[in-house]
Amino acid sequence: MVAQSTLNPARTIAELKQLRALTGDMDGAQRVAWTSTWAQARAWFREKLAELPIEIATDQAGNVWATLRGESEHALIIGSHLDSVPNGGWLDGCLGELAGLEVLRRIAAQGRPPVTVRLVDWADEEGARFGRSLVGSSAFSGTIDPEELAELVDRDGITLPDALKAHGVDLMTAKQASVQQKYAAAYLELHIEQGPVLEGMGLPLGVVIGTFGVERHRIIFGGQAAHAGSTPMNKRRDAFAAAAKLGLAIRTIATNHGGVCTVGSCVTKPGIVTAVVGECTITLDQRHMEAAKLAVMLQDAKNAAARFAEEEQCTVVWERIWRIDPIPFDPALLDLAEQAVRETSGSAHRLPSGPLHDAAETARAGIPTVMLFVQSLRGISHNKIEDTDEQHLALAVEALDRLASKAMAQIAAHAVER
Repeated sequence: MVAQSTLNPARTIAELKQLRALTGDMDGAQRVAWTSTWAQARAWFREKLAELPIEIATDQAGNVWATLRGESEHALIIGSHLDSVPNGGWLDGCLGELAGLEVLRRIAAQGRPPVTVRLVDWADEEGARFGRSLVGSSAFSGTIDPEELAELVDRDGITLPDALKAHGVDLMTAKQASVQQKYAAAYLELHIEQGPVLEGMGLPLGVVIGTFGVERHRIIFGGQAAHAGSTPMNKRRDAFAAAAKLGLAIRTIATNHGGVCTVGSCVTKPGIVTAVVGECTITLDQRHMEAAKLAVMLQDAKNAAARFAEEEQCTVVWERIWRIDPIPFDPALLDLAEQAVRETSGSAHRLPSGPLHDAAETARAGIPTVMLFVQSLRGISHNKIEDTDEQHLALAVEALDRLASKAMAQIAAHAVER
């Protein structure tokens, strides 16, 4: 049976709770991609989709597509992800997916839409198991490098290709998912903010202008391991001391340029309490919405690292782990998104996204893209206490629906012009 023609945000909230009960435990969500629990969540989701007059297919990268054919082949895509981090929250990713399902229900119940509407569940957005985020969407965009990813191994020694194979995906042919770009005219994604900005402003919803650029590096300071008791302080070549100075300095660098910097890990060698650290490896993650300022932040960090290495009579080597340029979203869709948010909640605020999302990959593919954020309580995500007021969740579903209607009208108008 096709769902009733009116939007029902309360159903989305109820389904989010169902999914939490099905695939979570006392520690939080456990829908890590390429696991049995994730597969269980997707099977549950397919049952929901099967109630609609749509076509359901899985592409070569494991992304699940639900397609409602319209008068035009030009397509509006709504997407998000069902996978989670270990011990994750009940809304990250799946809110956008289930809100998209509710919008699809409303559109399907009103008859054949003017344009084709597609709902996609991207595979492995989080990268929680193998450390590589946006796997399915980067295969869709064509930016994925299968040869590079083939070497990834999880903590149990299972390779990424073997994990994907267990779910019917061949990593070496995953880029063929790019055929799904055909007729794509716009992409919409709803997500929790995962930060404190909207809550601090007292706003339920926000319009996302784009995703931060990221510079991610491994920094190795080399000193001299020596006895902790017999080595005078002025004779030490302490690699940890140099790394610690940099760890503090990046806070000032971030503040000076309006970005964010994080040292997320630190490994010392020999790593025993009785030895001065001979080698210290840290990781640095830097993010900014402006490419020029991101480049300056990186250079400032390199200059600081060199200075601290000299002060501590150490060496320093930089290894790039990964980088991505800032990705601005489509100006016309930003305007439509702001209209939708104002109509829903009375006010709108534009803000960047520090976390990456699948929307970054659709934008990289040249598809007009925009995101909506809904307020996160306490600004906390990737944690079992992640939460959003249910009234705000309902507003988010309504805003996505309004935005979808506006985007469909825009796509239909452009199709006529063609």
